[in-house]
Amino acid sequence: MKKKPLNIFLSSIHQNAGKTMVSLGLYKVFKARKIKTAFMKPVGQQVVSVGASSVDKDSYLIGEVFKMGRKLQKMSPVTIGRGFTEKYVFNPDRTKFFCAIKRSYDYLIKGKDAIIVEGTGHAGVGAVIDASNADVAEFLGSKVIIISEGGIGKSIDEIVLNKALFDLKNIEIVGIIVNKVLPEKYEKIKRTIKRGLENKGIRLLGVIPHQPLLSSPTVEQLKKPLNLEILCGKENINRRVKHVIVAAMEPHNMIYHLKDGTLVCTSGDRIDNILLAVSSHLVRDGRRFQIAGIILTGGLTPSAEIINLLEKSEIPVFVTPEDTYTVAAKYENYICKIQKTDKDKIEEAARLVTKYVDVDAIVRGFEGESA
Repeated sequence: MKKKPLNIFLSSIHQNAGKTMVSLGLYKVFKARKIKTAFMKPVGQQVVSVGASSVDKDSYLIGEVFKMGRKLQKMSPVTIGRGFTEKYVFNPDRTKFFCAIKRSYDYLIKGKDAIIVEGTGHAGVGAVIDASNADVAEFLGSKVIIISEGGIGKSIDEIVLNKALFDLKNIEIVGIIVNKVLPEKYEKIKRTIKRGLENKGIRLLGVIPHQPLLSSPTVEQLKKPLNLEILCGKENINRRVKHVIVAAMEPHNMIYHLKDGTLVCTSGDRIDNILLAVSSHLVRDGRRFQIAGIILTGGLTPSAEIINLLEKSEIPVFVTPEDTYTVAAKYENYICKIQKTDKDKIEEAARLVTKYVDVDAIVRGFEGESA
């Protein structure tokens, strides 16, 4: 009798815990193992335009990375647009979009050994439209992997809370992946959370350390969310931002905050700090020192001579009409998601899953099932 495909539903304890990173890594690991795999995100809340259609952005990412563009519509059967929730509350009927989810699932799973189904946020997200992660996992007959962020007490509390909703629907939890654990706390958290989950009868599938690369945007990726216009250095806008400084202090204080990969945010008339950033970029302790970029705020631009110097430095320089602290606050609230051009992040996701997640245990969690 033919084995049923691995039907893996990825949930989490909250948004941005790392579901997409795990999806990318797990898909790539399965591909390396010759496990024919499909992907879908049944209910998408954030979309991108593909032709005349709207597609969930995570489905778009997976589709582009793994060359599945023709299946994008099937990978993203339901997207929740503005006003959808309010309309549904006054006229609840999930039949139409659950039929779309089932058609997509049946189409994608043909000829496959596994399917990765990515949920949205925690177990209860979507309950308002009768399509929570638990509802969808039950409907598709999936088994669930819950992704948590690093921690002990809070993480276990939230894992148990999320598991309770899946338990109500008799959905099996294959195990937990703990993500973004600080390296200096890694061994302690791994040892303690493993025992804490065992006490609750829950399997730990892996503990992934925090990798700064995955939360580091390129300066180009900041252009739209921070309302920036490029002034010069366009050829280097793929540089990664490792940290940001608000250069409102005097240069002799600012110099201690400049590191490789720094994005300098300063008023366009602070010529002293602009020149310090350029000189630090060109020479620092006898080595080349790469400033990721400079944002000139307040709608102010320096003289033509300074701009000429900036052009020669090849540092990406942006201008914005907004003040320095508004820009810094926007950056602080910016959530860096993996994009299709982030080849280094995609490779890193696969490396992390391969090294830190017990993929064999995931596969074993489906052994013995037959169609």
